[in-house]
Amino acid sequence: MTKIAIILGSTRPGRNGEAVAKWVRDIAVKRDDATFELVDLADFPLPHLDEPGSAAWGVYQNEHTKAWSAKIDEFDGFVFVTPEYNHSTSGVLKNALDYLYKEWNNKAAAFVSYGGVGGARAVEHLRLIASELQLATVRAQVAISLMTEFENYTTFTPGDHLLPQVDTMLDQLVAWSKALEPLHTATTADSDDVDETVAA
Repeated sequence: MTKIAIILGSTRPGRNGEAVAKWVRDIAVKRDDATFELVDLADFPLPHLDEPGSAAWGVYQNEHTKAWSAKIDEFDGFVFVTPEYNHSTSGVLKNALDYLYKEWNNKAAAFVSYGGVGGARAVEHLRLIASELQLATVRAQVAISLMTEFENYTTFTPGDHLLPQVDTMLDQLVAWSKALEPLHTATTADSDDVDETVAA
């Protein structure tokens, strides 16, 4: 079955993203057209990118990179849950994206953002990054305002008006993930051949 990761893109103490990501997961797991798993970047402590070779080669020296690669390789699509910091996404999420390449290729991505203006500017940046990683991003997204959906900017109290937005986003994401499965499966097989050549 199609497998989707909900990636929690903040490791900050007291982060609002944990409640948001779990809320998305709790909605998603009620579906029967895909399986969903919450992937917390806090469980994958990646230092600032420290691989000597290009991620495009897919040949990794560090165990933390190999673990991250193996986890992301499991999935057919992704929901990125991101805060907005200074008109962009979090540094830890950008770093996690930069570590890999082929593991993202020919898969689908969707975005749930939160911030003072709903995190929309972080998503605009992520869409540009995704295009370079050959991630196909769906149109529908969920933008959550710190002003209206959080009490005292810390306690997540989502309104029911957000539920149809999540459903639409997931509908698009699952459909695109399924459509892309043959392509990224074939690409993975080709990449394995390249890896053997580079490592030889």
